[in-house]
Amino acid sequence: LGANAFIRKPADPETLARIIMEVCEKAKSGLISPPEVAPLEPSRFFAEYSERLTTKLDKKVAQLEREVTKRKKAEDELKRSHQKLQKALEETVVVLASELEKRDLYTAGHQQRVAQLASAIAADIGLTSRKVQGIHVAGSLHDIGKINVPIKILTKPGGINQNERGIIQMHPQVGYDIIKGVDFPWPIAQAVLQHHERLDGSGYPAGISGEGIIIDARVLAVADVVEAMLSRRRYREALGLDKALEGLVQDRGVLYDPQVTDACLRLFREKGFELDQGLRRWS
Repeated sequence: LGANAFIRKPADPETLARIIMEVCEKAKSGLISPPEVAPLEPSRFFAEYSERLTTKLDKKVAQLEREVTKRKKAEDELKRSHQKLQKALEETVVVLASELEKRDLYTAGHQQRVAQLASAIAADIGLTSRKVQGIHVAGSLHDIGKINVPIKILTKPGGINQNERGIIQMHPQVGYDIIKGVDFPWPIAQAVLQHHERLDGSGYPAGISGEGIIIDARVLAVADVVEAMLSRRRYREALGLDKALEGLVQDRGVLYDPQVTDACLRLFREKGFELDQGLRRWS
């Protein structure tokens, strides 16, 4: 359209003056020739300018659309890959839990039932679906440290002595040591380590208390004790739901988180929750 130079804005006065002088000098010396065509009428000029600008914008929009499509395709592929990895991780967790529980038929299914109840509690107190999923995984692995406990202790029909109790009470630490190197997207190892800690500091293995116990472990603690009381053991019969919930109420705010306790009570008393529902996923 007849331009001889461009000035990138913002330009300081000295730059503007220098460029104008350079163009004037080139014109005087004949280095710049006047346009061969007559100047366009203003209306024609702006029409052509608008047309060129529209063409450029159309090309840019098309380019952006191609980039967006390409990025969306990559994101979809990444999402599918993540879902496959997540499924493989969950299946691996279930296999590990199942293999561990084969050591003692009386506790078979315990970890999966704890995972089921814990994830239901987590959902009831309003944790995110992602957090609920992590608590389900933690529940499925919370007793993995018992792999270090001799089978004769696990299957002992009567009471256990002090030494045997000490060995059993090491299973949270052993479980933590086993899985701490796994790059889970949730604090699984920490939840496993703390699931026997209690609000008043009377738990094990570290005797931590209150808010020092992560919410994942506080949820697991309630789910673990309720499932244990509802299940038959070698040394006793199942205590029944009423007895289990009664014990939970008595220790509410002392051993167990009040919010978590209330959610568990609500699930059984008001929402008709039952264990062994085909290992239903609460997420």
